[in-house]
Amino acid sequence: MTAKVTNISAHQFQQQYDQAVEKLYIIDLRSHAEVEHEYLEGCSHFPVQTLDTDALHILLDQRGHQPDQPIYLLCANGPRATLAADKLKHKSTSELVIISGGLNALKALGVSLISGASQTISLERQVRIAAGSLVVIGVLLGLVISPWFYSLSGFVGAGLVFAGVTDTCGMGMLLTRMPWNTRSGSQ
Repeated sequence: MTAKVTNISAHQFQQQYDQAVEKLYIIDLRSHAEVEHEYLEGCSHFPVQTLDTDALHILLDQRGHQPDQPIYLLCANGPRATLAADKLKHKSTSELVIISGGLNALKALGVSLISGASQTISLERQVRIAAGSLVVIGVLLGLVISPWFYSLSGFVGAGLVFAGVTDTCGMGMLLTRMPWNTRSGSQ
């Protein structure tokens, strides 16, 4: 059993969403903090780092999902949806549809989102703050203590290049596990 994995543009998804949101099965794969900040109505929430295929299938069964209906995978930009598709494709018969560009692409199209009460900043901004801080610390320690500390800045820079080339971010995945980005349960 291997599910078919396809991609859909944000524009194509918006058209389907506007016509029949109640008939779509959308899984939001972002962190709890990101979902509490803003979310798309009609989504079920399963953070990709803790995605449990059995729990997901139980939820889909409770919502009346049929195997011939696609499951839409949504994250902020797309990489976590791809990770989830890789994780789910061998345990599902339903087509897995990755929403290209994720929530950011939908926002750019003007799709209405629901704002939550969370004051936690987005994961993308958390990565920028952490990476920038590590670079500054490496430079300052290199100036004050030892030039060897410049390697910290170089390491972070190399990590950012790797993240850009592979469209995966180790620092982002690490930050999703921080206490301010986690809580138990799913929506």
